[in-house]
Amino acid sequence: MQPILTLHDFFTRSGAQVRLYHMGRRLAPCSLDELAAFEAQQQPWPSPWQGQARLACIFTLGDAEEPLIWFLSLPLDEQGYLVAAPRDAFIQRLLETLGHSVSTLGKEHQVDNLMKDNPLAFTPSLQLQAMLHARANQDMDRPGSQYLEFAEDYLTGAQGDVTSEHQDDLQGNQWQALGLQGLADFATRHDADQAHALAQRLPRLPNEVLHSLCYCLEHVSLDAALIQALRARGEQAASDGDIETFCACVRAMGASQDDSVGAWYGKLLDDPAACGPDLLAAIAARGWEHLEDAQRLPRYLERLAEQPSVDFTAMVKDLALIPRLRLPLLMQLRDAPPDSPVGQRLAHLHH
Repeated sequence: MQPILTLHDFFTRSGAQVRLYHMGRRLAPCSLDELAAFEAQQQPWPSPWQGQARLACIFTLGDAEEPLIWFLSLPLDEQGYLVAAPRDAFIQRLLETLGHSVSTLGKEHQVDNLMKDNPLAFTPSLQLQAMLHARANQDMDRPGSQYLEFAEDYLTGAQGDVTSEHQDDLQGNQWQALGLQGLADFATRHDADQAHALAQRLPRLPNEVLHSLCYCLEHVSLDAALIQALRARGEQAASDGDIETFCACVRAMGASQDDSVGAWYGKLLDDPAACGPDLLAAIAARGWEHLEDAQRLPRYLERLAEQPSVDFTAMVKDLALIPRLRLPLLMQLRDAPPDSPVGQRLAHLHH
């Protein structure tokens, strides 16, 4: 019998029914093949977060009805590949707990207890937990939470005439009953008609609910009407000096591949006054794919270098761990003129 040496080995050899999700820069499905290639050092982790591969493992063993959930944070080397020793120690602990016998892998309570005092375990944010619950339920053809219907009614204005000032005030006071899970379920399950209705409703949403909704929307792709409404709300917030709302709107559209997102990011990066540390962090965290552009990437690095309060080296190292950004980013750094903001930052590092 072949030994269990990796997480992939454990899930396949145990007969577990498993779903894997990226839990770093964005919630997204992760295949067992992707995990196998990563553990075999065949490819770097595609969406690293703070030097880690963050993974949610939802699985059932034996006849268990309820799945177990592991949140694992696997350390990466400087090129985004797995640092194997902590994973190996976890697998060893797993096998010792189960007595080295595949026949005992159905003892799910033992497997669950492995996460206590586990150095690889992490606790996702409440928004990310809610989005994982929403996405996993949808993937398993399960219904949304009890909060979904109310969230749909509230966010689309279905409770009444949202153009009525009285109705807006009424709904504005009701958002606290939505529940974060309702917002996550709506973000995951909304259709085109609901997106259009939300776009119409967006200018009147209270900031409190808008922020939580944006932190859910940043994990899904949005249609053009909703992107435009978020941009308008974000620009209004920026003109009002509300940086938190502005950055929430920037983050909310980060997962959307519509060209208008990259165009807006490019416009923002062209404006030095708009590019404070919070905006630059928002783009790097959730909209990094839109930096895969010959104009936006150098402009982003320039704005980053111009911010004295930003840890330029840490931010660049974090972005360089993303496989698709690594080579173009390193080329930009190599070719930066010595007298440019980026060149000056690099020169300072060498002294």
